[in-house]
Amino acid sequence: MKIALLQFAPDVGTVQANIKRADDLLQRAKIPVDLDWLILPEMAFSGYNFHSLEEITPYLEPTTSGITTHWAIQVAQHYNCHVTVGYPERTLPSPSSPHQEPTNYNSTVTVSPTGAILQNYRKSFLYYTDETWAAEPPERFKVEHLQKLGNVIQGICMDINPHRFLAPWSDYEFASAALAPVPPLSHSDSPTPQGTNPLIVVSMAWLSHLTASEIAAEPAAPDVATVAYWVERFQPVVERSKDVPGPWYVVLANRCGSEKSVCYAGSSTVIKVEDGGVSLFETCGRGEERVCVVDLEGEPRFSVRSGR
Repeated sequence: MKIALLQFAPDVGTVQANIKRADDLLQRAKIPVDLDWLILPEMAFSGYNFHSLEEITPYLEPTTSGITTHWAIQVAQHYNCHVTVGYPERTLPSPSSPHQEPTNYNSTVTVSPTGAILQNYRKSFLYYTDETWAAEPPERFKVEHLQKLGNVIQGICMDINPHRFLAPWSDYEFASAALAPVPPLSHSDSPTPQGTNPLIVVSMAWLSHLTASEIAAEPAAPDVATVAYWVERFQPVVERSKDVPGPWYVVLANRCGSEKSVCYAGSSTVIKVEDGGVSLFETCGRGEERVCVVDLEGEPRFSVRSGR
């Protein structure tokens, strides 16, 4: 399976310019003809750092039918691959409940190579910035079967942290959900590199503790402390890998750049966990805008933690 991460630096509230920025990066990249999945950051085209419901309202998109979804469908059909991208969602009243109040969510949409909507995932654990405009969905993260992608669990940024930073660190809510029993593969599905272990995919707008000048000084260097933190938040997967055959893959698609007073960590990466060992296929720089393509059937480049 080949996965591409599009790491870039969208500006808050400049949707068309951000789309053009993403398109330009894709056009300059060497996209393999057999790419399986293209993954973008959280709220990729609206930008992330909105401070109120009033500020974000012009950028809210109807569920799987706004400008972000339309872009995803076109790109998926063009590259014949699955696409996942984050957007700010507003639900619309249903015909059966025409007076129902709309609800806002921080979401990702996943579409198939034919442009079919496969999943609309809603961020379960909100960061304080999200809480100014979005709601937590009643149902938390779970493993689902997504056609040729196999078993997948999706998350968005804060989902990998303890809930509201109040839950015990050791609960590992998201990572533990990835260990739940998985749906069986159907006979029509092609084998995936991870076998039945779910592919873990997280779109992010993860902040950096580095300053803008520190990031600019070494834009191609990853934010090592941030990557180490991400690895730690999947400790239950590392432990399970000692007893369950086959690899686990964790895909972390972050953004870079800055908005208002905050800087983002970049450092998008794909992690392989097997036999208690952790390794990285590739990691983008903290300030790099690029498309990173990873072949899960290849060999990782960096070892983070040796196995048993």
